[in-house]
Amino acid sequence: MNREQQAMGGPGQPTEAALFSQAQAGCRDSLNRLMATHEHLVHAVVRQQVLGHLPFPEALQAGRIGLWRAILGYDPQRGLAFSTYAWRAIMHQVWREVKVTERQHGRDWDHLAVAAVPLSTGGHLAPAEVWEVSAVYAAVRALVARLPDTLRIVIVARYGFNGKGRAAWSQIGALLGFSRERARQWHTEALIWLRQPAHSQQLRSLLGYHTVADYEAAEAGTQHWLRWRGGRSDHSS
Repeated sequence: MNREQQAMGGPGQPTEAALFSQAQAGCRDSLNRLMATHEHLVHAVVRQQVLGHLPFPEALQAGRIGLWRAILGYDPQRGLAFSTYAWRAIMHQVWREVKVTERQHGRDWDHLAVAAVPLSTGGHLAPAEVWEVSAVYAAVRALVARLPDTLRIVIVARYGFNGKGRAAWSQIGALLGFSRERARQWHTEALIWLRQPAHSQQLRSLLGYHTVADYEAAEAGTQHWLRWRGGRSDHSS
């Protein structure tokens, strides 16, 4: 049992694992205690979501429904922290409400977001799909904007975020005064930075890469890169 499951256990008090069992058996008091204890997860998820036309109070209510469902479906014996399990359930419920709201405002959103739809789709997207693609694009742009200067220049040039098309390694190297190989190395380091959960939480939430396994894979990639660089990263923050 992890700390999170033991947290509510004290002298004469049930452990959190016991509260889950009681709540799932129909005990309203246990359910209410767990809802109150984990309310902060709802607020954390909603603050990081792109809500569009969905009012903040309604997003919170949707998040609470997701939390309620997570409590009823959680199995402490699987070893997964409840916060990790609940995060996705809350995010999914809020995202569903966002999509419903955006369907109701389909024309307005389609007008505002159509420029963000990839040309490869031919523009044949439903309003909810337009919203989803645009939300991801907005999260990517915000994430790239946070990169350290050199890494940001490499990513923007390599993927054509500046509207000039994808740049070759030689072009990027010339732009920064580096060799082609150095440009490739900066690109790899930029991707490592972008994948770090501390930087990419919102984008991971939108794409569904928000599990313990996803975080472990990101950390493994970072450690592999640091070993290759001899334990040194010029842009670790």
